[in-house]
Amino acid sequence: MDAASYRHSLAVSNSDEMTMEQKAFQDYYPDPLAHCYGCGRLNEFGHQIKSFWEGEESVCHFEPKPYHIAIPGYVYGGLLASLIDCHGTGTAAAAAYRAEKRAMDTEPAFRFLTASLHVDYLKPTPLGVTLEVRGRVKEVKGRKVVIEEWVVAKGEITVRGEVIAVQVPERLIEELLQE
Repeated sequence: MDAASYRHSLAVSNSDEMTMEQKAFQDYYPDPLAHCYGCGRLNEFGHQIKSFWEGEESVCHFEPKPYHIAIPGYVYGGLLASLIDCHGTGTAAAAAYRAEKRAMDTEPAFRFLTASLHVDYLKPTPLGVTLEVRGRVKEVKGRKVVIEEWVVAKGEITVRGEVIAVQVPERLIEELLQE
């Protein structure tokens, strides 16, 4: 997606779908599956990212802390990869529910893990601004979901990525839920 397309998507993405009452994808994760450093709401030391639908795109906003530094004024690349990773698996779960036309609070629970993570750093990402991570579902095929993503800082795309996410087997989820 080029910068002009991105600005257009912003103009049309202010849908009624995203409301103050809307829960983040990650807020639907069952407690035993909500400890991830990047997206687990129960990990007090983690990023606790929150992803939502805006039309056909998913969106997450994250403000890096001063300690997320690479060099003065710029974000550490590992954090950016983590944002792509966890926003991608959250989007994959939400896409699986959408594909089955199910609400995200229905059973069995969907949870996805990263099978492949690809990140391209296009330009340095500045510290001190809220980052926007956006995703679009490229493919839903069986237990695999492919998500393309990009990070935006000050209106510019600084990072592009792709996550291939695979669904956690239902039997494993059931085992974790019984513990």
